[in-house]
Amino acid sequence: MVDNEKSCVYKNRGAPVEARVKDLLSRMTLPEKIGQMTLIERSVASEAVIRDFSIGSVLNAAGSWPFEDAKSSNWADMIDGFQRSALESRLGIPIIYGIDAVHGNNDVYGATIFPHNIGLGATRDADLVRRIGAATALEVRASGAHWAFAPCVAVVKDPRWGRCYESYGEVAPIVSEMTSLVSGLQGEPSKEHTNGYPFLAGRKNVVACAKHFVGDGGTNKAINEGNTILRYEDLERKHIAPYKKCISQGVSTVMASYSSWNGEKLHSHYFLLTEVLKQKLGFKGYIVSDWEGLDRLSDPPGSNYRNCVKIAINAGIDMVMVPFKYEQFINDLIDLVESGEVLMARVDDAVERILRVKFVAGLFEFPLTDRSLLPTVGCKEHRELAREAVRKSLVLLKNGKYGEFLPLNCNAERILVVGTHADDLGYQCGGWTKTMYGQSGRITDGTTLLDAIKAAVGDETEVIYEKSPSEETLASGYRFSYAIVAVGESPYTETMGDNSELTIPFNGSEIITAVAEKIPTLVVLFSGRPMVLEPQVLEKAEALIAAWLPGTEGQGITDVIFGDYEFRGKLPATWFKRVDQLPLDIESNGYLPLFPLGFGLNRDSVENSKTV
Repeated sequence: MVDNEKSCVYKNRGAPVEARVKDLLSRMTLPEKIGQMTLIERSVASEAVIRDFSIGSVLNAAGSWPFEDAKSSNWADMIDGFQRSALESRLGIPIIYGIDAVHGNNDVYGATIFPHNIGLGATRDADLVRRIGAATALEVRASGAHWAFAPCVAVVKDPRWGRCYESYGEVAPIVSEMTSLVSGLQGEPSKEHTNGYPFLAGRKNVVACAKHFVGDGGTNKAINEGNTILRYEDLERKHIAPYKKCISQGVSTVMASYSSWNGEKLHSHYFLLTEVLKQKLGFKGYIVSDWEGLDRLSDPPGSNYRNCVKIAINAGIDMVMVPFKYEQFINDLIDLVESGEVLMARVDDAVERILRVKFVAGLFEFPLTDRSLLPTVGCKEHRELAREAVRKSLVLLKNGKYGEFLPLNCNAERILVVGTHADDLGYQCGGWTKTMYGQSGRITDGTTLLDAIKAAVGDETEVIYEKSPSEETLASGYRFSYAIVAVGESPYTETMGDNSELTIPFNGSEIITAVAEKIPTLVVLFSGRPMVLEPQVLEKAEALIAAWLPGTEGQGITDVIFGDYEFRGKLPATWFKRVDQLPLDIESNGYLPLFPLGFGLNRDSVENSKTV
C-alpha cells in the first residue's frame, strides 16, 4: 500500500473528484495505468493476476457463473474476493465488476427477469422503464457487481437482425424516451449536473453503459456486426440521437459497436469515438470495447494483435474487454507507449476517465457488497413491477371481427392450452437469460403462461394442456370453450439470431391453424421481433397478441386476457407483410405494412392507434 496515506488526496473522500483523479494518476506507473485499462473474464481473474497486474475491471461472460444456479450471495462472495485482491495492490485501486444485466440481473438464478427491450418499447412508458432500472440496480448491487452493460440503445431498422429484441424500437424518438433506464440504474442527476459528466447517486445504484456506439441496428441487410451505410447527418438523426439523451442523464460508460460505418469498424473509428462522442457530445466517462472487439479489427480475427491495440486505443477506446489474453494486451500496449506509437497523453486520458467513474461510483469508499440488499433479489415488489411491464407491453393485433373475442371467460367449463411456449420459462425469457443464448425449461424462478392460466381461472374450470395437440383432442374440439395457443421463437442472441425467413418455428403456423379450425383460438406469440403471419393464421385465429419476450412473470399476460387490465401496448416496430419487403422504412413512400408502427388495439376497438 502507499505510504503517507494522510497526504494522499485520492484517499480523501471529501476532496473533489478531479483532484483525486489527478493525484492518483500522478502516482501510477505505466503498467499500473495499463492495468486499469484492462477488463478480464472472471475465469482468469485469480488473486495474483488482479493484484500483480493492477487489473482495473472484471466481468463474467453470460453463463460463466461461480457455479450453476449460484445465488446472489454466492456471486457477492466471488466478487468481493476479487475486490480484496485489488485492494491489496500497491495503490489499492478497486476493480469495477461488470455484468450483462440487460433485462434484470439475468445471469443470476432467482433474479427478477423483466421483458426484453422490444417489449418495453411497446409500453411507451418511460417512467416504468426508469423503475425497472432502479429495481435492476438493487439486484445487481446485491450480487456484488457495480456495472451493468445496459441499456442497448440501438435503433433497429430491420427485424432480421439477431439483436432486434435488444432494441426499444425502430425510430430514434421511441429509443430516446426509453433511455430513462439510465436514470433508473444510476439515479437521476440534478438539473445543475454538468452535461456529459458521469453520475451515480449512491450505493443502491450501478454504473450504466449505453451501447453499441453506433449504428448497430441499421446494418446493410440486417447482418449482425455488419456495415451501416449512411450519410453522417442521417447517422446522427437516426442512431446517435439516443446517445445524446443518455449523456444528458450522466451515463458513465459507452460500449463501442462491433459494426462498421461506411466500411470502417467502430472500434477503430477516431472520428466517431473521439471527435463526435468525446468532443462534440462532451462525454466524460469511458469508452469500453466489446468482447474481443479488438481481435475483430484484423483478418483473421486476433492476428497482428499489437496493431489492433494500437488503432483501437488511438481511436479512443479507454478500457479493453480483453477478456482472456490480458498479458499480451498489457505487454503490447506497454511496448506501443514506449515506442511512441501510442502517446502517454492518450493513456492518461483513458485512465483519467476510468478513475473518474470509479470515484463518482464511490468504489474507493465502499468497494465491497452491501449484503443488506440481498432481500431485494426476486422480491415481490420487483416481480409485481415486472408483471406490470408485461401487461403494458402486450400488443393486441386482432380481436375477433368486431372486437368481441377478448376478454376470455375465466370461468369457462373447459379450455385447451397448446404450444411449445405455453409452459417453458426459458422460451418466455429469451436470450441473455442465465446464459448468453438462453435455455429451455425451468431455468430460474418464475411463472409460465400455463402456470398463470391455472392460477387465474375458476375452481370449476378444467385446463387441458398439450404441447402438441393430439388428433383426438382436435376431433373433440367442441368440448372446449376456447383454446390458447402459445408459439414463438426459441432463445438466441447476436449473429445466431440473424434470420432471413422469420417464420414461426416449431411448425407454429400449422399448430395455430389446426387448433383454430376446430376451436375459437387466442394466439399468444412469443418473439423478439415481428414474424411472418400467414394469411390462414390471421384469418382463422380469433385473437392475436404479440407478447414479445416477457420474462419470468407470466401472470402479466393473464391479467390482460381475462379482463382485469386493458391492452395498452403499441408496436415499437413495423409488422411487415412479407420478408421481401424488408427493410420497411416508415419514412419511405413504399410503406405498406401488415400493421404500422404504433398499431395496437384495445379490447373493444378494431381501429388501430397510429401513435408512434
